[in-house]
Amino acid sequence: MSATLVHRGPDSDGMYVDGAIGLAARRLSIIDLETGDQPIANEDGSVVVVQNGEIYNYEELTRELVRAGHRFRTHGDTEVLVHAYEEWGTGFAERLRGMFAIAIWDAGARRLVLARDRYGIKPLYYRVDGDAIDFASELRALPRGEIDLDALEGFLAFNCVPAPYSIFRDTRKLPPGHVLVWNGTLKLQRYARPAPALETREEDEAELVEELRARLRDSVRAHLVSDVPVGVLLSGGVDSCTLAALAAEETSEPLRTFSIGFEERSYDELADARLVAERYGTVHRELVLRPDAALLLPELAAAFDEPFADSSALPTCLVSRLAAEDVKVALSGEGGDELFGGYYTYPASLLAERFGRPAALIRPLVERMPTSTRKASLDYRAKRFVRAAKLPALERHHGWKEIFSADVRAELTGRRSEFDPVDLLRARFAETEGADLLVRLQDVDIGTYLVDDLLVKTDRASMANSLEARVPFLDTVVSGFALALPTRHKVRGLSKKRLLRKAVAPLLPERIVNGRKRGFSIPAAAWLRGDLAPFARETLAADVLRRQGFFQPEPVHRILDEHVTGAEDWSRSLWGLLSFTLWYEHHVESPRGFTSRSVRSPADFGMEDRAGALRARAQGRSA
Repeated sequence: MSATLVHRGPDSDGMYVDGAIGLAARRLSIIDLETGDQPIANEDGSVVVVQNGEIYNYEELTRELVRAGHRFRTHGDTEVLVHAYEEWGTGFAERLRGMFAIAIWDAGARRLVLARDRYGIKPLYYRVDGDAIDFASELRALPRGEIDLDALEGFLAFNCVPAPYSIFRDTRKLPPGHVLVWNGTLKLQRYARPAPALETREEDEAELVEELRARLRDSVRAHLVSDVPVGVLLSGGVDSCTLAALAAEETSEPLRTFSIGFEERSYDELADARLVAERYGTVHRELVLRPDAALLLPELAAAFDEPFADSSALPTCLVSRLAAEDVKVALSGEGGDELFGGYYTYPASLLAERFGRPAALIRPLVERMPTSTRKASLDYRAKRFVRAAKLPALERHHGWKEIFSADVRAELTGRRSEFDPVDLLRARFAETEGADLLVRLQDVDIGTYLVDDLLVKTDRASMANSLEARVPFLDTVVSGFALALPTRHKVRGLSKKRLLRKAVAPLLPERIVNGRKRGFSIPAAAWLRGDLAPFARETLAADVLRRQGFFQPEPVHRILDEHVTGAEDWSRSLWGLLSFTLWYEHHVESPRGFTSRSVRSPADFGMEDRAGALRARAQGRSA
């Protein structure tokens, strides 16, 4: 099990065995390089811990625990966990500020305690088999078992497997903000749930702007704590650019930043990232990605331990590999859109409350618009809007992002499932009844899309390259503030992230502050009508689909034909079918070992590494 996860911690490994109990840890050395190897025990060895993650308030907790009489042998953030458990029992997780998946063995009580951070930044899978439990940071370390058809249904709806499901029937994900206690029987308890504040912040806007900027700076400062260099994954959008600006101001040496671009102009944002790199004199590296079907998707399937089809995983994986050549830690901007109202679907939802029915009436005209391969094209957004405009709020919100509808899923699989994946969203939506609509939709995204898609992407893509990605927006210092903001400070009309943009305006070029949404998205629609089309036909060939037994060839080929001819944009759906088919081939039909070299170097992908003048200028200043 430990060997399968070497990419998550190539620097050292350790084990603890007590009869039928075993703990193993792989280490990526970042804090306390000399004495921080795991597992780590308390003074008498009766409590042992392993963790994946970082505890940002460990120094504060250490001082408190020393005052309570606990003795420390190390100087890092892991030993604090055993003493915190001794002091506060299973409630210890509530005291932690950070990202983590933790396992504690209490020999005296003969019980295992698992804990996952409140946002689900770090993964944790578990599998109960009779009177035994196995657990791991990634699914690849556990026995495989049968495919869970409900999980597959969820994957076809979302392009990722929704928690608490995993793609294998007997394995589950520990939900964010939960503790699991096992002593022969299993008990799950929620210790934290990020939720809309009961009272909104109604202070003067200028005061809120200053406070938000201070909170962001506090979070970035905490996330820079490391005994090794820290960089920033820089997409050119307001979130990652904010992190780069603040990190550059907090570090004495030139910050290292990493960006990725494309030959397709509507997707290439290197120029925007370069503006920030130049302003702050960062040591900046860029990559230009070109499609190579024989390498891109199969290697991506190797890096992800269950089916995952957010196409932005590809550039995230490759920019992580680029960053890992220079640093062990990188900051990333996940969470900013969910917390501050950054998605197009948010203003669309508010507009649909007023104009949904009239929009539905013009659907026949909108459907006749020709399809485009441009990023977030007008035709794509318009068609999505009118198709879901008159649905109830939650179903409408999902409809704009849905990959395959229930009818198409039934056609693809040849069966009509009783499980509706949207029920997972409905359950989350119901928990915030009475709150403003925007707040409720943000909360659904925080509890589902952020956890199951964005954070999975960032964790697997970075850790496949032995790089730790940290997400400063998902810090209680920032999130607690954001969750208390009224709607007018997030979305008004078509304007998004209103307060955040005002807070960071002094830090960034105006083009970044008021620019459109960025991200490491790829031109999948164009690729699947061009260089990737033959590869897609080969991968989704009828004999392959019949052999695997999950999808009917006829509807798959119709979808592919409609996309290639330009009749419809099925790019996200096709990416999902390709991702599942390649994942199944790699992990189930012919499972192979995974190493960090499974995601190859930039040169292997026909990528151009542009360090150039920006790097030289930054190095000259540091010298």
